[in-house]
Amino acid sequence: MAQGIPDEVMMNAALIKDLAEVAKDAALLHGVLLRIQESPNSSELVSFAPFALFPSPVPRSVFLQALAVQTHYNTLLDRVCQDGDFLQEALASTIAVDDFTARLFRIHQQILKEGKSQSITLGLNRSDYMLDQGENGTPSLKQIEINTFAAGLGGISSRMPEVHRHVLKVAGRLEESRRVLDNNPAAGLAGAIATAWELYGSDRAVVMFLVGETEVNIFDQRCVENELWKRNIHTMRRQFDDVSRSGRLDEDKRLFVDGREVAVVYFRNGYTPQNYTSEQTWEARLLMERSLAVKCPDISAHLAGTKKVQQELARPGVLERFFPGQPEAARQVRATFAGLYTLDMGPEGDKTVAMALAAPDRFVLKPQREGGGNNIYGSEIRRVLEGLKQSSERTAYILMDKIQPAPLQNYLLRRDGPLQLSSCLSELGVFGAYVRKGESMVLNQCVGHLLRTKSSEHQDGGFSAGVSVVDNPLLV
Repeated sequence: MAQGIPDEVMMNAALIKDLAEVAKDAALLHGVLLRIQESPNSSELVSFAPFALFPSPVPRSVFLQALAVQTHYNTLLDRVCQDGDFLQEALASTIAVDDFTARLFRIHQQILKEGKSQSITLGLNRSDYMLDQGENGTPSLKQIEINTFAAGLGGISSRMPEVHRHVLKVAGRLEESRRVLDNNPAAGLAGAIATAWELYGSDRAVVMFLVGETEVNIFDQRCVENELWKRNIHTMRRQFDDVSRSGRLDEDKRLFVDGREVAVVYFRNGYTPQNYTSEQTWEARLLMERSLAVKCPDISAHLAGTKKVQQELARPGVLERFFPGQPEAARQVRATFAGLYTLDMGPEGDKTVAMALAAPDRFVLKPQREGGGNNIYGSEIRRVLEGLKQSSERTAYILMDKIQPAPLQNYLLRRDGPLQLSSCLSELGVFGAYVRKGESMVLNQCVGHLLRTKSSEHQDGGFSAGVSVVDNPLLV
């Protein structure tokens, strides 16, 4: 069976030095780019985005499994978003102690009370996995989380195949270069946005990217924007402050920002408490949610992506609620679940606390936050839970089995970073896109993949947190 990059290449210091220079230039040539931290809002000085020198081996069977289950995850998310009773039941304990989730949920309740203005739903998500070795050493696909809000790196990952193909050709590994898969999630994500825009039905209306004040990773977003411009769909980039200043709804609840009608709001900002700097920011979010514009994600999808909902979906029998008469779909989704445990007050939550305190290295403690760098590991789990075990504050978290992947060897290329062989762990992301109008699912697709790799010395991952680098799977 074909394997990864052989040791005679990995251990050839002179070759590696040459390949690293070739690889960096290839990354710049193909648009694998970041703005630099010293000038995060200027594109006059840029660098290559951190990436792995070689594509990392991934078993073909689990890779295909991840792609195959994605349309079921799209369906699951869409059905969860439509089930207000489930969201309320699932998040009841969390919103009592987590102010950010509670504030989002109040917007959700207000929209339900008023009635949704728009029957078109657009979902762009990314389901993230690691390969757990288990007791017998056979890798199995286990979901870390599903991202329903600003699921990034679809643009940069679309540019990575050509980089690794070139590196492998220069290294004399033609056979491996042919095994680097085509991958273009930017086109797939943009295609779903375009479908929602077309259904909205106004040629004059634009797609508004709702962005942050600082956008180091702007080129990832530009890849999706450019795919929309290829379809003659106009885009604009605005911040919460712009919506606060100039946003308005007309009598039909059409959204106008700076005088332009907005067909789709694509949120790339707004998933952490730090994004909401004032009451005006929250009012701008509510204005957009109340509007006729298609929101990606809308407020229900934002809530559906919380860790607490992930944990509730893993309870026995819950998936069957969302896949009535579809036992095989429920089975395929459940097969990807890692162990997830509630910390709600009561005997079940007390059992979870005791289990975590007895063996903290077996678990990850997760708050309801996105963006990387938020999870709690090892002895820190014990410290946090010792302080919270008698308090309802513990319900702001869930507990999850720690996935145990097998380490691999690779070189992680960063601006001004050392060139050294590292023990690495990889995380596979799969992009999903769906569009529903009323009761009809118009589009439901798996639109691409992402591989991120990090040094195994790091517990938490995340590209935006500065830990992981972009990569490609080399199927074995």
